[in-house]
Amino acid sequence: MPDRETIASAASTADDRWLTLVGIGEDGLDGLSPAARAAVEAAEIVFGGARHLALAGDAVKGEARAWPSPFARGIEAVLALRGRRVCVLASGDPFLHGVGATLARHVPAEEMRVFPAPSAYSLACARLGWPLAEVTCLTVHGRSLDLVRAHLYPGRRLLVLTSDGAGPGEIARLLAEGGFGGSHLTVLEALGGPRELVRRARAEGFALDDIDALNVLAIEVAAGEGARIIARAPGLPDALFEHDGQLTKREIRAVTLSALAPRRGELLWDIGAGAGSVGIEWMLADPSLAAIGIEEHPERAARARRNAAALGVPGLEIVEGRAPEALSGLPAPAAIFLGGGAGDEGVMDAALAALKPGGRLVANAVTLETEALLIARHAALGGDLTRLSVARAVPVGGLTGWRPAMPVTQWSWVKPGGAP
Repeated sequence: MPDRETIASAASTADDRWLTLVGIGEDGLDGLSPAARAAVEAAEIVFGGARHLALAGDAVKGEARAWPSPFARGIEAVLALRGRRVCVLASGDPFLHGVGATLARHVPAEEMRVFPAPSAYSLACARLGWPLAEVTCLTVHGRSLDLVRAHLYPGRRLLVLTSDGAGPGEIARLLAEGGFGGSHLTVLEALGGPRELVRRARAEGFALDDIDALNVLAIEVAAGEGARIIARAPGLPDALFEHDGQLTKREIRAVTLSALAPRRGELLWDIGAGAGSVGIEWMLADPSLAAIGIEEHPERAARARRNAAALGVPGLEIVEGRAPEALSGLPAPAAIFLGGGAGDEGVMDAALAALKPGGRLVANAVTLETEALLIARHAALGGDLTRLSVARAVPVGGLTGWRPAMPVTQWSWVKPGGAP
């Protein structure tokens, strides 16, 4: 049996929970547990979108406040009421692409009570008979549809939350244009409520109309001949990248990504981004990874953005400017790649200073002058120095011979003071 001190501590914790998050579905109050409904009724102030407030209906006894725009103003309004009895209504599970994840960055868990409802993904799997653990769940709500491209593998099942009724048709066109026109699509609208509707079509020739703005698109991926399938291993074919020759070639890129050693949640700086290939493949390694490419030539910067979108990582940030000046004010990276400009005055020193402790720096050189600088840095700081040579078979008259590419000297270094 708990002692008085434990009971008092629990009571204090309960009293400190001023904020309640309630997930509500299209079935409204009928889908709420008695405890969730009681929390809505007890709140002094209830925040939610217009749809959420309408679904909660008579359970809202306190002041109803529609969530303002921009979104951040709503967070500020909630935090300003700390200590009052506040309830925030959300769609389904508040911690799945929802307001809960944002509020949790500002409010300790001990100050919140949360009543989640089934997510749209869970409801969709229940309708389709799909095991949720085996499905790729994505959201393009307020985001680029290009995010879907990185997950298109034959036989895979995707669930995609869209922004509006036009979303399923737009994704269908993206699939058809990329060689996935044979994919089976299921549009699940207003799941869990009286307006629920489930309809099916193929990506090629998709013609469903009057789609509810609240929808999930289920995709069973089928790849046709020439479909653009993006491999997960580093070293994508050079032909997948639009470039003007400023491209870290496939084999060198694979070794470079290995040396950069991406880890979940990390940020890469790609200084002298060129076509953006290293930053793109860094981000493809895991959805939690981020990259900033620094490129001084506007036409190359635009090309890198196009490559990122075409290869499914539209979140690649491109900063137009010349290093080291363009590095000022950027968030500190866990890894830095210097594919070009390593020999420019001040660039290497700025990169070394900006790198987080335990972070990795990889610099490639093809000229003797830059190679000499890397050899000097290796002598002063240590790390690994590697010479990379690649030769490709090419026609020689009526026969075949080896044509060597320019050798690359690579210096990789881990900054002391953090995890290796």
